[in-house]
Amino acid sequence: MTRPPKETRAEARARRAAVEDPAVVLEAAARFLEVRPRSVEEVRRRLRDAGYRDDLVDGAVERLAALGYLDDAAFARAWVESRDRARPRGARALRDELRRMGVAAEDVEAALAAREATATGAAEDDSTLRPAAGERAPSRSSDEEAAARLLARRCGPLLRETDPRRRRAKAYSLLARNGFDPDVCRDAVTAWMRAAAPDGQA
Repeated sequence: MTRPPKETRAEARARRAAVEDPAVVLEAAARFLEVRPRSVEEVRRRLRDAGYRDDLVDGAVERLAALGYLDDAAFARAWVESRDRARPRGARALRDELRRMGVAAEDVEAALAAREATATGAAEDDSTLRPAAGERAPSRSSDEEAAARLLARRCGPLLRETDPRRRRAKAYSLLARNGFDPDVCRDAVTAWMRAAAPDGQA
């Protein structure tokens, strides 16, 4: 028994372009959202790239937004929180990622402001950061917190470098590649070298 030939990409796009039922497009969008939350623009691009008509795509996006499945402000906050937990990045890198996914600048900046407020609140609540009498409490930005977490995660490979100057350069490079600003890289690496390096090796 011979199998029918597999549908080509062009044939699949032509078949989808002929779809008249909005429920079909809505279902395709819902399947795309099953994997992880998406921005409005990611869903719109995916459906258009698949070949669905623009009016049906717009209708599906509007319906999903009305149902609460698409919300760029919530998506941006969740993306930033997820990155901070799993793969810390600097604000610059987070901003670039979210803009590439089509999130509006105001939603990106609101998510980064919420991240900063959370970091500031955590620093104020952290008893290890409480000052001695007459001293000011040190504050850490969200980027400094994220940089410290990233260095802690990559501590093993970095500490295998025996030359302190090369270790410092590798740590700085790691942070720079992950979107941290030069000042944050310098300060975070200096603090990490003091805390993590053996005596006399920082």
